[in-house]
Amino acid sequence: MLSFERLCVIGCGLMGGSFALAMKKAALAQRVVGYNKSQATTELALRMGVIDEGSNSAAEAAAGADLVVLGVPVAATEVTLRSIREHIKPGAMVMDLGSTKRDVVDAARRVLRQQVACFVPAHPIAGKEASGVAHADADLFQRRQVMLTPLPQTRPELLNQARELWGRLGSDVVTMSAENHDAAFAAVSHFPHLLAFAYFNAVAKQPNGADYLALAGPGFRDFTRIAASDPTMWRDVLIANREEVLNQSQRLRQSLDAFETALKSGNTEAVEALIRSAAQGRSQWHIGGRKGGGRS
Repeated sequence: MLSFERLCVIGCGLMGGSFALAMKKAALAQRVVGYNKSQATTELALRMGVIDEGSNSAAEAAAGADLVVLGVPVAATEVTLRSIREHIKPGAMVMDLGSTKRDVVDAARRVLRQQVACFVPAHPIAGKEASGVAHADADLFQRRQVMLTPLPQTRPELLNQARELWGRLGSDVVTMSAENHDAAFAAVSHFPHLLAFAYFNAVAKQPNGADYLALAGPGFRDFTRIAASDPTMWRDVLIANREEVLNQSQRLRQSLDAFETALKSGNTEAVEALIRSAAQGRSQWHIGGRKGGGRS
């Protein structure tokens, strides 16, 4: 039966903290050790029972762990891996929870070198508007998709453990390449966030923006809700995946151009055809699910 005697969580925020709680709830971790840059976060994680022991450094936390999980911002992946590289236990699994994968995989290759076979990149499609360990939730990953983007060198037995682990946490596991992951999530997550930030700013900064926002209905509020997301985290995500995000931006501009051309000419048939195309596409694809193969 899958079980980890010592789980190390580096970065006990919403994702790392929720992972620790979920592992405890599923009886998959006997002892959880955590490290955070902020001592206050470590103390809160201890009081909440997220971790059983706090460490003074990432290296100390990782030493002897059977599973090391990085709950740090994607931009901090390389420096974190560098700090624990010499302390990874033979046979242990190292996993990240970042929402971009090509940069994470590249960092792992640079830092871990021959040890990179221990690395299983993961991206749980879960979260909340609020961040921080105070909002950690043992059920955060229930009925959520988790993307695994293994390297060619990743040890098959560790990949199988990762699949089983996430399945035991109630997640639907999908395996794909890091490149396909970043292209897909630029389209369905990263660029939509950028669009929400930009759109909200465009409305709010108009002379009568505050009055307009006061009249907003549920549809507008749902769309702009993500504009309240963590600025630091989304800065890092957008920068890390900027090539794919900019690619999506160009595709949107082409679509907008088609609408603008039809509107400027007053061509009602063309406007309706564009709207109908979107409506038909929306009904064809099961939004929130996946069409085609690749499910683990």
